Amino acid sequence: MTASSFSHRLAFISSLLTGASIPSTSLAFHLPTITINLQHRSLQQHHHYSNNNHQRSSPVALHQYPIDTSETAARDTITLTDWAINYGIGLGDSFQLTSSALQEHNHPTHEDVYAITSQDVAASTPLLSIPSNVILTGSMARQELGTQTYGAESSLQLSDHQPFYLFLKILAEYEFGDQSPWYYWLNSLPRYYSNGASMTDFCFGCLPPYAAGLALAEKKRYKQYVEALTNIPFLSDQSKQTEDVTKWAFNVVFTRCMDLPGGDLAIVPMADYLNHDAEPNVDISYDNEGKCYVYSMRDVAAGEPLVFSYGDSTNPSNLLARYGFLDESSAATFCKYVIENPTFEMFNLGYPSSMYFYNDGSISNEVWDVLLYELLKVSPEEQQYFYQAHMSGDEGTKASYHDQYFAQTYRSLTSHVDYILNELEELGIGLETQIAQGQDKKRHPRLPLIMRHNEFVKATFDNGTSSEEEQEAFYQAHMNGDEATKQYYHEQYFPQTLAVLQKHVDYLMNELEDLSDSSWRKTFRKDQDRHPRLPLLLRHNNFVRGIFELVQQNLDGMAS
Repeated sequence: MTASSFSHRLAFISSLLTGASIPSTSLAFHLPTITINLQHRSLQQHHHYSNNNHQRSSPVALHQYPIDTSETAARDTITLTDWAINYGIGLGDSFQLTSSALQEHNHPTHEDVYAITSQDVAASTPLLSIPSNVILTGSMARQELGTQTYGAESSLQLSDHQPFYLFLKILAEYEFGDQSPWYYWLNSLPRYYSNGASMTDFCFGCLPPYAAGLALAEKKRYKQYVEALTNIPFLSDQSKQTEDVTKWAFNVVFTRCMDLPGGDLAIVPMADYLNHDAEPNVDISYDNEGKCYVYSMRDVAAGEPLVFSYGDSTNPSNLLARYGFLDESSAATFCKYVIENPTFEMFNLGYPSSMYFYNDGSISNEVWDVLLYELLKVSPEEQQYFYQAHMSGDEGTKASYHDQYFAQTYRSLTSHVDYILNELEELGIGLETQIAQGQDKKRHPRLPLIMRHNEFVKATFDNGTSSEEEQEAFYQAHMNGDEATKQYYHEQYFPQTLAVLQKHVDYLMNELEDLSDSSWRKTFRKDQDRHPRLPLLLRHNNFVRGIFELVQQNLDGMAS
């Protein structure tokens, strides 16, 4: 880089930070392999232009270098780092973008570009800083695009319009072409997606009902957004009617936006290259001016991807529908038990957020609780007793209900698991036949990913079936007096059983500590005459506490 171009580059960055006008001679900088012509507006100039022209009744003309949004178009990531530097994005010394070709069944589908650290970094190391004027937010897009968007907003009849305004903002910047300040970032983004909005009707038919419902919901939302574009006068008909363009803009928003602390939605260039993992190694925060910071949460080894969580990793079907990838990093998955019109009580019992099948075959307590509550609806009084026991933490009463209705709950769960497994088995046979015959590979390139999703869910449910069979075997051994079989299971699951029992004892000990002699006397010192039974209650609690202390000592000895 020459001294002249270097000084131009400094002037350019300075103008971005100060909002000053940019001399036309300072708008070019040079890369080793390519020259980027930056004769487009700065962010400040661009916002001024947009705010003064958003009332225009006719669309802007497309510019010289429109972005190719077709699924097979190549991504231009070569110029991205220099674009980021020019717009004031702070890149840590170790921050680096890398790429790999994603493959399904040995068939390359598309290129994945993601962030890694190029060297070992310690916890709390700053990796990225993105100024607020580079960040796209729903509220700012709404403010910029103006009143002519309100008709489209009302036609959507949605509770949250922030994603729609980001969708409009992406389309508006697309139409500015290489005159958009975000052009080089937009041109680096994926064109190929495998999420619900990008799936075909054939794809939906290849998914089990729960996953298909989630994917169809994304497709429906995309179609609603496209229909609402008829009420947007400042976008060209060409953009509004080109599916490749609208679907790309929709996918950019819904695969790259993140929640802001105040409830807004944002797309944060460069931070959007962080991939997902159930165990993140970076944290994202914002200062009072809206600047975004990315720090390492722990020590990260050189070459390791920089990742954060996109959402609940226990629901891979949801991540597939929204983002188009399969997360196999979680230790558990949602059990796919769907209730029509769930009640408030269902949510309190853990539906659906805590209804897990774990990869080791175990089943969360919430699955059993929700199933039993469903079964008890034939006896509203019993159902209410069980619910109150749950809400008050009365584990003893809950356990008695589970014991009493175990056979019915077990049949309900096995019926659900068998149904899902049968669905997955039938889908698997059909998909394998399609792939083996070489049909639909080109027309349905997402089939291999869907197959992996179905196989992953099936494996989790197979583990759950094994766990249920062992539970039934243990119960039958108890009923038949088969002590040898019972002893086998007790030895096999001793660590898990010990952990559950220790947790229960610790909980009761804490309760009894709160109700100890000293705390009661302090609370009721003035009311002893009004509560003559207090001494008896205190003796009862102390008696129980003494027994639990002995049990606690015994459990501690077993653990050691």
